[in-house]
Amino acid sequence: MGEPEDAGAGTVATDLPGTGQEPVRTDEPAGEDRPAGGEEDALLVLTAALLTPAQFPGALGDDFPEACGRLRLPPLPHGYGLILGQDGAGARWTVVVDDVSLVAVAIASWDCGMEYELTPAPRAIVATLPGWPLALAVAAPGVPAPHDPDLSGDPEAPETLRPPSVSGWGPAQRRLGADEISRQWSTWRAEFTEGEKSGAEEGAAEGGERAGKGTTSGDRTEPVTEEGAGTEGGARAADGDGDGDGDGDGGRVTSIPENAGAFVAPGSEPTAASVRAALAEARAYLDAPPPPGRIRSAFASEEARLLRVDGPGWSLVARTDDMAFVLLDAVPGEVIPVERGPRLPALLAGLDALAARS
Repeated sequence: MGEPEDAGAGTVATDLPGTGQEPVRTDEPAGEDRPAGGEEDALLVLTAALLTPAQFPGALGDDFPEACGRLRLPPLPHGYGLILGQDGAGARWTVVVDDVSLVAVAIASWDCGMEYELTPAPRAIVATLPGWPLALAVAAPGVPAPHDPDLSGDPEAPETLRPPSVSGWGPAQRRLGADEISRQWSTWRAEFTEGEKSGAEEGAAEGGERAGKGTTSGDRTEPVTEEGAGTEGGARAADGDGDGDGDGDGGRVTSIPENAGAFVAPGSEPTAASVRAALAEARAYLDAPPPPGRIRSAFASEEARLLRVDGPGWSLVARTDDMAFVLLDAVPGEVIPVERGPRLPALLAGLDALAARS
């Protein structure tokens, strides 16, 4: 939800800090010759993103005020549009606009493979900030490689924006993972279903082979149960109610490789306890609503919504008519499924009622 699209076209006329030049408006597509004197100030658009309570790049924060804070913007209810691009010298700039609808139309057009020249009116520009708050793998043609602008001669220049570090597992990586699951829900859901099916078949085959050899069930790992019995590590399944009483339908604590391979073996009791703690925090939101953007709801089908819920150290992705996936700062790189128990539907419905909707 809210991740930028690495495709764009258009120019933005803006008085870039530190250039010492007047704004020059030009509407030629990126890469074509532009009038002399306008090359530094005309921003060549690479991509755009929404920054609203209902949609913002997860890498920027757990909620809308935190995401706005990374760009030193007040968390206004209507939000902003972010336009990322390069000037004629190749420097990275982020233009913040209050015309959210314009940016939303551009992103929707690019999603559909359509061309759309994103050129906001000068009056819509709220701020022009050096750097990019998000990592991009694209660059404008015909200009030097992307680099931070040199504003050393301007004592009043704002601090240069830089993407959150993703060199190791942490909050930004966790939220990026949750964003990816949101965008590819059907793929991840099918992967989990296939992993469950394969695991059951392998378990049955292994059991039959061992029984034929006269070995006992104590020689192998039993399936994860809600009570934690019969597992090597005493792992208890997350049950979807968040209170740790083990009266739900259960779900397996599993990990998934970086290449989105099959779900694998059960995790440990500390992991299951961390999932239950995250679900308890999500349930607490029903009594004390969190800051805007911590609960977001997007269309999934006529009967269901797709939820993104975040909290300190955890992220949850769920469909209101299905199960949930949890990611934890404390469990690097793992995706923990929470199957649909008796209390999970009510929890998801309550969260959806509080959510910022898109």
